[in-house]
Amino acid sequence: MAANFVPVDSIDTLDALFAESHIRPVVLFKHSNSCGISSHVFEQIGDVEGDVHVIVVQRDRPVSNAVAERTGYRHQSPQAFVIKDGKPVYHATHYGISAEAIEDKMRG
Repeated sequence: MAANFVPVDSIDTLDALFAESHIRPVVLFKHSNSCGISSHVFEQIGDVEGDVHVIVVQRDRPVSNAVAERTGYRHQSPQAFVIKDGKPVYHATHYGISAEAIEDKMRG
């Protein structure tokens, strides 16, 4: 099974995902559509089984900024998080992002 990429294009959607993280872990991926590294990592996290919520930083900068504010991690792209109980339990950037590590954190 491959990842189900779900766009995050509003603060309301982001609010709902942080609320959902109190029920189950949520994967967020900040993606730059003009960066070769981001495109390569995007392909790699396609191996994650489940929903990967994607923020395209060029298109949805306010949402990207809100993730930085809520997690305490300065903006980078590509950047991946697993959010649980409203807090990041996984964070990585660029080639440090691992589909396997994301899945490990999703399982608890």
